[in-house]
Amino acid sequence: MVRAAILSAVGDPLEITGIELPEPGPGQVRVRLAAAGVCHSDLSLSNGTMRIPLPAVLGHEGAGTVVSVGEGVTHVMPGDGVVLNWAPSCGTCPACLGGEVWLCDSALAGAAGVHARTADGTELHPGLNVGAFAEETVVAANCVLPLPAGVPLTDAALLGCAVLTGYGAVHHAARVREGESVVVFGVGGVGLAVLQSARIAGAGQIIAVDVSPAKEALARAAGATAYVVASDTTAREIRGLTGGRGADVAVECVGRATTIRTAWDSTRRGGRTTVVGIGGKDQRVTFNALELFHWGRALSGCVYGNSDPSKDLPVLAEHIRAGRFDLGALVTERIALDGIPAAFENMLAGRGGRALVVFQDT
Repeated sequence: MVRAAILSAVGDPLEITGIELPEPGPGQVRVRLAAAGVCHSDLSLSNGTMRIPLPAVLGHEGAGTVVSVGEGVTHVMPGDGVVLNWAPSCGTCPACLGGEVWLCDSALAGAAGVHARTADGTELHPGLNVGAFAEETVVAANCVLPLPAGVPLTDAALLGCAVLTGYGAVHHAARVREGESVVVFGVGGVGLAVLQSARIAGAGQIIAVDVSPAKEALARAAGATAYVVASDTTAREIRGLTGGRGADVAVECVGRATTIRTAWDSTRRGGRTTVVGIGGKDQRVTFNALELFHWGRALSGCVYGNSDPSKDLPVLAEHIRAGRFDLGALVTERIALDGIPAAFENMLAGRGGRALVVFQDT
């Protein structure tokens, strides 16, 4: 038996309890978690904004050590450090064959499978494929990526979502160029990764926007050159900071209609607005036809940073080893499994960056 955080039904509190995991079958890997990040997507799963089969073990951002492998697994072996990949690509669907692995048609197919059982035999699904809110997990082999050399195992959990998403949003989706101005909405885990990535890209001006004045120090440490507390005049303030034009690039990491609209309004004529935040289907963003023509802005979504983890992890590892990207700076709280509900409350209240569940005896 291992301890895990289970969501039984939408809106229910998480239950921390023991679960029984099977031994890995063909093409599977058993991993002992070192750490798991508490992402806003986990909150969205718990409140029904995003839907998955339930009951499930939540958690999708994690890293740990291989305990055992099933038949046919050759890219990792027991004792190896690994990063969990919650959205593995199949390699055969039109998106994968077209080089857009982040849009893989079957990326979340594993979430429908039976992952584990409770002591009374209740079948559990792996939340977003990996079920990382547990001391151990069993995942498909393509959900496991070897830990790059020189990257701390515990903080490496952040590579599984926040960092790949933030880095990819800057380098793949928005394609920030040296000297451009960038405004980032939302200074949570992903937002902090976006700020660091914009700095790595050589952005000339990096503006952070958040509802909390308390996050200014976090934002500036991550690379922000200016900080704006969100209000009804945010777009006007950003235009004032950018010579009246607006930012070349806006990256929205919140997932709210009002924030997306403000990010669009903060972008210069001909600039790019990239939406990373995951909002509910009731969040409606409206534009009129004339403004779309007049402003000539590009508005795009961004899934998992439009990243290919197998290619991007080695690049990120080099930035980490060289001191250009600080994984630990994203973490504002290290907690145990039973601290996840409080971490959810902090996210709802707009407090802190990334909470990291750290497992003992890893």
